[in-house]
Amino acid sequence: MKGMIAIYRREMGSYFVSPIAYVVVGLFLLICGWFFFRILTFMVQQSVTAQMRSMQFGAPPAMDVPGLVLSNFFGVVSTIILFLLPMLTMGIYAEERKRGTMELLMTSPLTEFQIVFGKFLAALSLFLVMLAPTLIYQMIMASYAEPAIPWRVVWSGYLGLVLLGSVLVALGAFISSLTESQIIAGVVTFAVFLLLWVLDVGSRDSSSTWSDIVQYLSILHHYDDFSRGVIDTANVIFYVTLAGLSVFLTQRSLDSMRWRRA
Repeated sequence: MKGMIAIYRREMGSYFVSPIAYVVVGLFLLICGWFFFRILTFMVQQSVTAQMRSMQFGAPPAMDVPGLVLSNFFGVVSTIILFLLPMLTMGIYAEERKRGTMELLMTSPLTEFQIVFGKFLAALSLFLVMLAPTLIYQMIMASYAEPAIPWRVVWSGYLGLVLLGSVLVALGAFISSLTESQIIAGVVTFAVFLLLWVLDVGSRDSSSTWSDIVQYLSILHHYDDFSRGVIDTANVIFYVTLAGLSVFLTQRSLDSMRWRRA
């Protein structure tokens, strides 16, 4: 446990020494803030239009603006992190191998699991730091929202983002462990995440057996329920299993590295 904590503290310190973390976090908050503003503005305008139609023509009642804003916002954020997280994970192992410090870690008394899990927890903690300020958006909306903001959707959406982020971080770390180049790790991770996104989008409007299989394996498809306020145990198990599998593969990658150097 002490070894894992040491790796965790070392990684967290390295993140905030490098400007990459500040750039990614700042860019993420800027993009999320812009989308939240645009979604909120659009939904308010739609609500006003619906109220006017209701008064004039007896149309259906006004929209649930807070609920619609949240579901759309969480859907957008899940897509944003697909394209930004490769910048955080590309150097987890690739930079260590390039500087030659990976050999020091591999010859230390630390086990592969302590190294892998400590680095994973540090990267996931940075993702949580990146995600936490977006709660301010929800608090601002809650102070003005009518009807009241559905906090069940808020917490469900953030739980889904944490689980989705844990899978992406673990997968990105595994890809980083396969190369000594941060650029290659970043490009390959970005390509894999983009492929996952394209497969998910392409299979949504299809009803074939293949599309059903792709949807089941899609990490974004399992997130849809969370963005609507539904916490399905099957989706939680799917994300935890996939993140655990990625961590295990990373551990095996480091184990093979130790074996090759022996």
